[in-house]
Amino acid sequence: MKKIVAVLIVAAMLVSLTACGGADQVKEQAAVAETVGADTGADVLEAGGAVDADTGISEEGSGTADVDTDSADEAGETADIGTENGNGDTEHVEGDSMKITAGNATFTATLAENSSVEALKELLAEGPLTIDMHDYANMEKVGPIGKNLPTNDEQISTGAGDIILYQGNSLVIYYDTNSWNFTRIGKIEGVTGEELLDAFGEGDVTVTFTLE
Repeated sequence: MKKIVAVLIVAAMLVSLTACGGADQVKEQAAVAETVGADTGADVLEAGGAVDADTGISEEGSGTADVDTDSADEAGETADIGTENGNGDTEHVEGDSMKITAGNATFTATLAENSSVEALKELLAEGPLTIDMHDYANMEKVGPIGKNLPTNDEQISTGAGDIILYQGNSLVIYYDTNSWNFTRIGKIEGVTGEELLDAFGEGDVTVTFTLE
């Protein structure tokens, strides 16, 4: 009888210890679950979505995606506007040649590509430019434009037919050689110095420049 009682007491103690251990494990698991749930909820909130208490699904998460899409669309529209403004701000007058008339003689010059030429073309787009030119040093005809143009000076050795911008405010037509820092405007191709001198004369001459 005593043995039976002792066995029952030991069994009861074992059951009690097991129950205590299980309770502790349940508590530990509950604490872990609570910590994980809090961290997960914080992550969801940081992502910009409120978590539904029943479903655990972010209610505002899709709204964040929509905002990002709208921002991308706005960025695209801005880029398009910038392109349009860039094209609108770039002033370019068509025409790569210029007609030069002195008396009954007419020559055609091929224009260079620089900002000085673009400014001159804008001026000529308003109408023909007539300049009173005079002879200088038996090598050129030079005359004032009447306004200043941007310069693109470089060391140039001129020849017959070269058209030069001098000091930003004068046009020069060469019928002989020279070497200096000038801005190239264009050139009358296939003409000799003698032909130019015959057309312009040895003294002053009125020359009209027209954009073609």
